[in-house]
Amino acid sequence: MNIKTAVIATALVTTPAWPISNAHAGEADEGKALYQKNCVGCHGADGKGNPAMIKAMGEKGLNIVTKETMDKSDEVLLKVIAEGAGKMPPSKKLSADDQKAVLRYNRSLAK
Repeated sequence: MNIKTAVIATALVTTPAWPISNAHAGEADEGKALYQKNCVGCHGADGKGNPAMIKAMGEKGLNIVTKETMDKSDEVLLKVIAEGAGKMPPSKKLSADDQKAVLRYNRSLAK
């Protein structure tokens, strides 16, 4: 294989991944923005719970980056986001796609 063929082959292999990577970055940004607007007040910026809310309500349910929470299926967590659970109200303002974006961002916080 000559240099020209190697360069073209490399470009063909790597180019298709570029839009996919940007799409995931866009999804992460969307999820982060939605999380900051709708969730950070209780769950905190890091997902471990807003300290003031923990003081008032206790940590249970506010820390959403625990192993116990992360082990739950997307279906279960999306239901909690959509319908609420315990003292958490339902997320009526979020579309199904928005709820999925928030969940993706939430899962990224646990990494």
